[in-house]
Amino acid sequence: MASRGDRSRSPKRSSGNPIATFETTMGNIEAEIYLDRVPITASSFIDLCQSGFYEGVHFHRVIPGFMNQFGCPNAKDPKSRRAGTGGPPDGKFKNLKTGGMEKRSNGGNASDENISRDTNAPGTLSMANTGSPNSGGSQFFMNVADNRNLDWFSPGQSKHPVFGKITKGMDVAVAISKVKTRDDNPVQPICMKRITVTGL
Repeated sequence: MASRGDRSRSPKRSSGNPIATFETTMGNIEAEIYLDRVPITASSFIDLCQSGFYEGVHFHRVIPGFMNQFGCPNAKDPKSRRAGTGGPPDGKFKNLKTGGMEKRSNGGNASDENISRDTNAPGTLSMANTGSPNSGGSQFFMNVADNRNLDWFSPGQSKHPVFGKITKGMDVAVAISKVKTRDDNPVQPICMKRITVTGL
């Protein structure tokens, strides 16, 4: 057991990146957060985690063989018709790599950070957006399949930068994607109890 635990945390030791632990009502998931590769996106996510923003929010869109989407504040009500349309408040947050200040504006959106060519592989965490530039806020998705067509550097309109990867609990992510849904929304709500970040 000890060796498995050590192995799950090896990304943090080798890269210096923090680990996020997602405590859901279906089990826990751990992921390396790519602070070294996409510092603005990672810092915004970490800031929201540390503020408690994600606590009590439900997964509002899950599709087997595709992904699990999460992070809309309207989804604190798991059956809200507005789930998937919300974001964080405007404001500033600290860039944990540079020490400078970044901002969220126009509905809590941060600037696109299309700088690291990380593909939307199974297990990666990727930013959701409205399809327009600079429209990513608090919503993101966990890929459970090879979704390279969503890469910001791929042809087409979809541009979703990856900001982390699951290191433990991929089975939980896959299980979430396979629950019974109605219009892609889980019939039995799946709640995020909290997200904690360690290794900063």
